[in-house]
Amino acid sequence: MQVTCVALQPLGLTMSATSRFPFIPYLFACLLGLFALGGFWYGLGKPVILPDAATPTHKLQCASYTPFDKDQSPFDVPFKLRPERMDADLALLATRFECIRTYSMTGLEALPELARKHGLKLMIGAWVNSNPVDTEKEVDLLIASANANPDVVSAVIVGNEALLRKEVTGAQLARLINKVKSQVKQPVTYADVWEFWLKHPEVAPAVDFLTIHLLPYWEDDPSNIDIALQHVADVRQVFGNKFAPKDVMIGETGWPSEGRQRETALPSRVNEAKFIRGFVAMAEKEGWHYNLIEAFDQPWKRGSEGAVGGYWGLFDADRQDKGVLAGPVTNVPYWKEWLGVGGLIFLGTLLLGGRVRTTQSALILPLLGAVAACSIGAWGDLARVTTRFASEWLWVGLLTVLNLWVLAHAALTLSARQGWRERAFNLLERRAGWLVAVAGFAAAVMMLEMVFDARYRSFASMAFILPALVYVCRPVSVPRREIALLAFIIGAGIAPQLFEEGLQNPQAWGWALVSGLMVAALWRCLRVRGR
Repeated sequence: MQVTCVALQPLGLTMSATSRFPFIPYLFACLLGLFALGGFWYGLGKPVILPDAATPTHKLQCASYTPFDKDQSPFDVPFKLRPERMDADLALLATRFECIRTYSMTGLEALPELARKHGLKLMIGAWVNSNPVDTEKEVDLLIASANANPDVVSAVIVGNEALLRKEVTGAQLARLINKVKSQVKQPVTYADVWEFWLKHPEVAPAVDFLTIHLLPYWEDDPSNIDIALQHVADVRQVFGNKFAPKDVMIGETGWPSEGRQRETALPSRVNEAKFIRGFVAMAEKEGWHYNLIEAFDQPWKRGSEGAVGGYWGLFDADRQDKGVLAGPVTNVPYWKEWLGVGGLIFLGTLLLGGRVRTTQSALILPLLGAVAACSIGAWGDLARVTTRFASEWLWVGLLTVLNLWVLAHAALTLSARQGWRERAFNLLERRAGWLVAVAGFAAAVMMLEMVFDARYRSFASMAFILPALVYVCRPVSVPRREIALLAFIIGAGIAPQLFEEGLQNPQAWGWALVSGLMVAALWRCLRVRGR
């Protein structure tokens, strides 16, 4: 007796109801899938050894510090600082740094005493903005704290990137700086991105030394990690020559450990460690004064800057060492846990598929499980670092559920399908068109965001690999007009997003390739008539 395999009808294959289980191909595919799964996660998470920047006997100069816990932001109303958190933070930072830099005076009255307790110096800053009342209050607090704590406060900073934000003019800023200089004994400076010192030359004569921000990732022409340090050195040399004999302090420099790639600038923990350790070695060799950004990851910044904004810390938001300054460093610290999750997905795929009767199915089912384990796990790790709001978690949850439904449909398609497997397959088969529609809709939404509002969005390629692969290989009947529109939106966005991101961005190319695969899947589904 011959039984027609509906799932494989497009391939014109049949199977015998009494076919033997193809054990050897199945075992080979299982071993290959497990090897690929282990290699994928180990390759992402393997530790990298770099020369240490900080040791118990060698402290670094300075790091930016904001007193927010991981569940706090400066926009909380009412905002309450946690003295015990600040005390523990400074105790930790004192093991690695000689000083810390702050950005505002409001609510930080206790900081000088805590710094004194832990043997730290302070570079304190007043927050200057377009509101003269707020600015005056900050400046007055700055002056009072500097005068009350001359043993702790080593320098004062009048404003941070106020010219960049266009909240004051250069002339207004110079007047504020001169006011502070007349009332404190410490050196006085202003801090901004290096270009704005050149755009506002009237500010430099007012300060005792210049404080410039050099962040190669955020440059208009982002620097690759391999040339980022040379860019920093070149800019520092220009400023050193132009503004001599005044000293030039690099007041902010660093590299993000997570987030989207900008052209050739790739955030990662290893790249952050490479940059910070290389910079410290160069700065100390050249005798530069510097401040690293920043002490701790700040999750609240992800709300306005995307994932990358929350991951500039040398320690994470839980105050755990990220391996940036010393010791081995890994890009995916939870790779072993994700390997375990992947193993469960792989095993679940095999159990759901059950017994197979063709060599082709025996080869494909374990490889399907491996692809799903890698893609769903990578999507989960991306969601872990990018997702902050309830609406974002809902989106992550929906795409995860979609992937699991698609995986179940594909596994049952390859199965011999007897008993409950046949009933489950028939249920999913009737709704397969909607699975395709949901995947296409989600991909179209992401494409529109990547074309029109991409700066702070991450590439969600891993969330669409499985649906695209499954339905390009086995198209199903779909609602035609809706799918045609979604295919057009996704396909039309590929070239603009590549142009916007630059052709040297591998993450953009990955999204373009997955999008192209999704378009192919939708197009193939459009050509299927109802089964």
